[in-house]
Amino acid sequence: MRPKSRPKPVRTKTVRSALVAAATALAVGLLPAASAAAHPGPGPDPRPGADRVTVGDRTYIADERGRATQWRGFNLADKGHRGAEAFTGIQERDLREMAQRGFNLGRLAFHWDDLEPRPGQFERGYLAKMRRIMDWADKYGIKIMLDAHQDVYGPYFGGHRGAPAWTTRDDGLPYQANPDDWFSEYFQPSVQAAFDHLYSDRDLRAAHARMWVTVAAALGRHPALLGYDLMNEPFAKFAPDEDLPTAAARFESGQLTEMWNRLADAVRLVDRRSWIFVEPTVIVGLGVPTALGPIDDPHAAYAPHFYETAMEGGADYDPDGTFIQAYEAAITDYPARNRMPVIVGEWGPPDPTLPNMRTFFTRMTAAMDRFSTGWTNWQWCRGGGYCTLTADGKLKTNHDLLVQPYARATAGNPTAHGYDPATRTYTLAFTTRAGTSGPTEIAVPRDVYPNGYRVAVDGRKAHWDSRGQTVRVTTDGRPGTAYTVTITPR
Repeated sequence: MRPKSRPKPVRTKTVRSALVAAATALAVGLLPAASAAAHPGPGPDPRPGADRVTVGDRTYIADERGRATQWRGFNLADKGHRGAEAFTGIQERDLREMAQRGFNLGRLAFHWDDLEPRPGQFERGYLAKMRRIMDWADKYGIKIMLDAHQDVYGPYFGGHRGAPAWTTRDDGLPYQANPDDWFSEYFQPSVQAAFDHLYSDRDLRAAHARMWVTVAAALGRHPALLGYDLMNEPFAKFAPDEDLPTAAARFESGQLTEMWNRLADAVRLVDRRSWIFVEPTVIVGLGVPTALGPIDDPHAAYAPHFYETAMEGGADYDPDGTFIQAYEAAITDYPARNRMPVIVGEWGPPDPTLPNMRTFFTRMTAAMDRFSTGWTNWQWCRGGGYCTLTADGKLKTNHDLLVQPYARATAGNPTAHGYDPATRTYTLAFTTRAGTSGPTEIAVPRDVYPNGYRVAVDGRKAHWDSRGQTVRVTTDGRPGTAYTVTITPR
């Protein structure tokens, strides 16, 4: 968690130039990586204010009181507006209404092509709009992940958003738009060449690092900031006759791991506390474990996406299929080995009204309760497609299942938690741990319990009270004392 203070803005050209020079040197390998020497390793630390809490194979982000945190929320994205109109599709009411339903996290998509339309020319008005959205988030108790969003590299290719056109080097290879299947455009050699140049060319590596230094310097001490998602759904250049799993493994273990560490080091020039979120390739959605290497940063977290290919094409969920089980099996090893918190950055179907979608939402949220510490659904908006809300602001069919109780902060080690939508019963089991302070706080959205709820706490000397949509459980037990909290409708 971030302290609620703001820095004095960096205004001098001398300081800015020094940061840019340092970022450039890091990006092209003239300086050693900074984070390993400057920070302790990623192991758990039980002291109040430690960055994480590891319980078994799962790691939680810890707040300033040492409590294990959980996160629920939505992506906030406006791909349709740019320039002076950028972010007009995101309003204060979006953050207010998310908070009213108990959510505490937003993944805010921004586009490098809007931020830096020409080399070295950063649009301060664009950063100001990002800050305004973060101000709204802070007002309503929501944290923000800043997502450097790209689709099919950027606007050079068919009007997509992402890296600026001036960064695009396609080696003269042809490009053909495919609006009926835009994701297939990633496989065109011209697009793959552009990604490869971004990862390999010294000047583009420096520009990429400079962009992140600029963002972190401007927004790194904002009280709403949770961290930075360094690039949405990174892609790679395929070698001849290479299949998707082979290409993904080669890319993840090499170029992608190197890029995440390099960009993390650039961010650490100006922000040494916020979380760094890294993604695998989308191959994990097929149940293939990632080949990413270690991220040498003490605040590194894992942010995979959770999509199924057939459903992305409009198919209904197959309740007899193995998509969720295969994904869950594939996703757990990497963060467990590296003791990284997991927040699923994107998930959700394009059509929530299909017959099996209620089963899909129930199983997906239960799976993420088992392997992650939070998620952001794609996406909070009004209208058609993936939007959570109808045009008049009501939850779409089956999206009521996204509104669930969860433990925002647990004063100890969570050992089990889950929600049964059929009975509207939430259960949290945890053991107390030395080095924590404050109560356990559980979100209890009014949409789930419109007529109120009952709370039962099993454990030594426990007390609870309710404040709005939050149940606060105070425990007086010694470290290692077990508690179970059960919430049911009245």
